[in-house]
Amino acid sequence: MPVNKVVDTFAAAVADIPDGASVMIGGFGGAGGQPTRLMLALRDQGAKNLTIIGNVAGISVTTHYGWREGPDDPEPVDQGMFFASGQAKRIICSFPVPGTTNPLSEIEKAFREGRAEVDLVPQGTLIERIRAAGAGIPAFYTPTGVGTPVAEGKETRDFNGRTHLLEHALPADFALIRAQKADLHGNLQYVGTSRAFNPAMATAAQVTIAEVDEIVEPGGIDAERVGTLGAYVNRIVQREPGDPYP
Repeated sequence: MPVNKVVDTFAAAVADIPDGASVMIGGFGGAGGQPTRLMLALRDQGAKNLTIIGNVAGISVTTHYGWREGPDDPEPVDQGMFFASGQAKRIICSFPVPGTTNPLSEIEKAFREGRAEVDLVPQGTLIERIRAAGAGIPAFYTPTGVGTPVAEGKETRDFNGRTHLLEHALPADFALIRAQKADLHGNLQYVGTSRAFNPAMATAAQVTIAEVDEIVEPGGIDAERVGTLGAYVNRIVQREPGDPYP
């Protein structure tokens, strides 16, 4: 039977994300493959008490990466907007704030005011926790973080004379990811830094929603370029040509 995972609108794609959900948001740094339109749709949808999981969470692509030149350019978008809107209660990430403290990021504001929890995870540990969830691995040991606040409350074990921390897999209810191309079955092709977190997140969530630049017929992606198999993808939504966001 033919399979078509295309959803007509971004709003429809995120409409069933409930209050209290955990949501992975792809992207490496700034405009590095983040699903901007899905993020905006989720903000407008209004789900509350969310746990956000991402890498660079508090760096606005428009204000810190130099492509916003005037007031008519698109509004800044980063994961901090879910804290500004009061939708997020917790974030698990590597970089919750930009390199400047003026102004404070929305995530730091929420943390300082006691409105949200911030769980800092080293970048390599974060991606491995996500990858482990997708691979069915419940936990793993790593030397990263030993002797730092990251180690507090965690089981340790020595291997070859070196102390390691036990880290647990990190799954999510939903993953919002970004890819260059999808076919109707949900197979995805990535470019650039979108390869960094999006493919792993696609495997670690109960429901994976992909924002893509182009949708093609089955067979329209070279099999050697498929970065995520359609079996992991539940919904795909195509961006409008000429969308001003990266």
